[in-house]
Amino acid sequence: MKKLFLSLSSALVLLSCDSTDKMVKTATDILNSANTSALSNAEVISGLKEALNIGATKAGNLTSAVGGFKNNPLLFIPFPKEAQQMKDKLMQIGLSKQVNEFEATLNQAAELASKEAGQVFKGAISEMSVSDGFAILRGNDSSATSFLREKTTPVLMQRYSPIIQNALDQVNITKYWTPLVNAYNMIPGVKNQNPDLNNYVTGMAINGLFKLVRDEEKNIRQNPVARTTALLKKVFGSK
Repeated sequence: MKKLFLSLSSALVLLSCDSTDKMVKTATDILNSANTSALSNAEVISGLKEALNIGATKAGNLTSAVGGFKNNPLLFIPFPKEAQQMKDKLMQIGLSKQVNEFEATLNQAAELASKEAGQVFKGAISEMSVSDGFAILRGNDSSATSFLREKTTPVLMQRYSPIIQNALDQVNITKYWTPLVNAYNMIPGVKNQNPDLNNYVTGMAINGLFKLVRDEEKNIRQNPVARTTALLKKVFGSK
């Protein structure tokens, strides 16, 4: 601390002939440098993982609640894009109720899966290795989430798939999907559609979790009140 004040005093003396703005900026830079240098890369990585774990916990709680996907416009899982023409045709022939029921079932499956899949997501965070935590810390407001997404998505897809399939079975997805497919395939001139629902819901569920984790990372970076532990305050307060 004594060295810090000596450094700060020296900077102020050297800049005594400059403007007040320059003096304040130099003082701030020295303080930030001292804070950052007090951190080890291991501490930064631990802080980043802690922030992601908090985001994953909140994301799991929000998405696994009743209506967690269905009632959130940012997470809602719609009719598969590759089958959009199928949806439009079905709506035209008066099957809008059945289409809505099917979409509701997709979202219900994602909500059920999130109860278990959230732990898988947190596990991926704990296993994440980072060579330079400072690079992520000094990045943009979603750098840690983007890094996690890049490194873990293939593994998460693999681990989520059986969880999603179990959820789809629980909500009896075929009860809603099969009649729609059959009705559509009877329309003259259409191309038969049968997208992989497991893969679709798995991808959308993971996307939803990442969106919420990203939002929480941004919150922790920008809002000191969101830094609820000593480690988060030390790491994100040093930026």
